[in-house]
Amino acid sequence: MWYNTKATERLGIQYPILQGPFGGNLSSVDLVATVSNAGGLGGYGAYTLSPDEIISVGQQIQAATNQPYNINLWVSDTDAPNGTTADEPFEQAKQLFKPYFDQLGIPLPDKPAPFASRFENQVDALLHLRPPVFSFMFGVPSPEILNQCRKLGIVTIGAATTLDEALVLEAAGVDLIIASGFEAGGHRPSFLASAESSITGTFVLLQLIREKVKTPIIAAGGIADGKGVAAAMALGASAAQIGTAFLACEESNATPIHRQMLFSDAARYTSLTRAFTGRLGRGITSRIASDLLGKEKQFLPFPLQTQFMSSLRKAAIDQEKWDMILFWGGQIAPVLKHRKAGELMQAILAETTAYFDQLSR
Repeated sequence: MWYNTKATERLGIQYPILQGPFGGNLSSVDLVATVSNAGGLGGYGAYTLSPDEIISVGQQIQAATNQPYNINLWVSDTDAPNGTTADEPFEQAKQLFKPYFDQLGIPLPDKPAPFASRFENQVDALLHLRPPVFSFMFGVPSPEILNQCRKLGIVTIGAATTLDEALVLEAAGVDLIIASGFEAGGHRPSFLASAESSITGTFVLLQLIREKVKTPIIAAGGIADGKGVAAAMALGASAAQIGTAFLACEESNATPIHRQMLFSDAARYTSLTRAFTGRLGRGITSRIASDLLGKEKQFLPFPLQTQFMSSLRKAAIDQEKWDMILFWGGQIAPVLKHRKAGELMQAILAETTAYFDQLSR
């Protein structure tokens, strides 16, 4: 059967369908459990969580499903030298964004406090939790961490946006590699070169990696239904990761307006921007992203830009200024049909099965 692949065997799941692990408080235990209980692999984005919160979320997931699930972390969680920025760049950012704060009638924020990387402490909690699957992005964990995962029986998944990154991940000995195409919503997880220079479509990237890498590949970006899954597998993917379609479901922790926007005409237009977080990511095109195109050097580094923009985001939501908010989403959003994760899973499986049944006739 089409769903018996190296990925399903390695992950211990029935179907090679992974739910994208959303960071920034967009994941939910309910969504993870729904996907895992349906035979796929639910995923929880934990890069903003404290070690104690990671343990708590893992325990909640374990209470909600006895099936495999995935916890996702960011290997590199700051671009700020020494965790901070000098006064002059901060003043430049303030002047650049001042008109938007003024339009919302809120004061400019103070300089963000220095940020200390949390990855090592988060990994310690994750290893204590021992989730069935640990996926990561923005780099490769140390050999010591990967060895610990092997000893504990934790399956590892790394994200690549280029062939070079896939080769590095394979050399490190990860179990599976995500080929993350530029169509995908959310942050671009590039780690060898700039995200702007690592822009390859999912199906091209999948084929490039498939030619040179023996590790099973998970296709991600621009996949939202069974036809997309079948196309990815026909090109050599061992599984497909679906993000935007699950983000739009009621079980995700996206706000109602976020889910509504993914089903609106506005979702036809997405763009890659650093304006809201300091790292390149795809969401529904906003006025701020359009206005500030080409002015990226005046943004603060990640995650200081996120902290800087947090009060603006809150005020824009409170005042329903939707064109001043980045709603994460991929280019595939206009084809979305399902608002329930269980129904989405059933439709994906039925469509993929029908496609391969037709091929075998």
